[in-house]
Amino acid sequence: MKYLILSDLHSNTEALEAVLGDARRRGFDRVACMGDLVGYGAEPNAVVERVRSLDDAAVIRGNHDKVAGGLESGEQFNFVAGLAARWTQSALSSDNLSYLRSLPRGPLAVDGSFWLAHGTPLDEDAYILNDFDALEAFNGFPEDLCFFGHSHIPTIFSLSDDEGLVLQAPVADEARLALKPGVRYLINPGSVGQPRDRNPKAAYAVYDAATRMLDLYRVGYDIEAAQRKILAANLPHFLADRLRLGA
Repeated sequence: MKYLILSDLHSNTEALEAVLGDARRRGFDRVACMGDLVGYGAEPNAVVERVRSLDDAAVIRGNHDKVAGGLESGEQFNFVAGLAARWTQSALSSDNLSYLRSLPRGPLAVDGSFWLAHGTPLDEDAYILNDFDALEAFNGFPEDLCFFGHSHIPTIFSLSDDEGLVLQAPVADEARLALKPGVRYLINPGSVGQPRDRNPKAAYAVYDAATRMLDLYRVGYDIEAAQRKILAANLPHFLADRLRLGA
């Protein structure tokens, strides 16, 4: 089975539709999403409804989903993130609020093939940003393959007896990796709706569980349209500017 791996959509309809269109041409069987459907962007209802329309999608919650859904206060958010979360909560329909509140926390096993986590498999709100973070996660989580999000940066950590801990940070618009037997992986496909690796293109991955082949992709989308919607919603200008910067 081939899985479309998504994370950190952040209410960006243009980016999500570009990713879904590009992925359909390549082919996939099921969607797996590591959360943060909402936050920052101007179309939370459209994005949540689009995810809800995907047949048999495996979806876990992110920190923005929790705050916008009213499960947490967001006191740990910075000013802009908190403002956007409050706006999002007021904009969401009751059905979509209920959906966000019902999302399970990670880690979540998917079809016996891999796990999903938002932050780390040990803490849904923590970040995996460096070797130390990855090693801590590997030491506390015994599974072979876990996809994670939260940092918005495409990253591949692998751990094996032969090579130890290895970090790869894909920068090309297309990258392929054959997952090796006996090697454990923590993989972040990057963000659909708000990339932060200085590449403004939406990021996603496709994982073939039968061949253990992973493909990471970047796809352009109508950034100007997403920016106009942010400004029209009177959200902070910074949230529109950063889409163009990929930061």
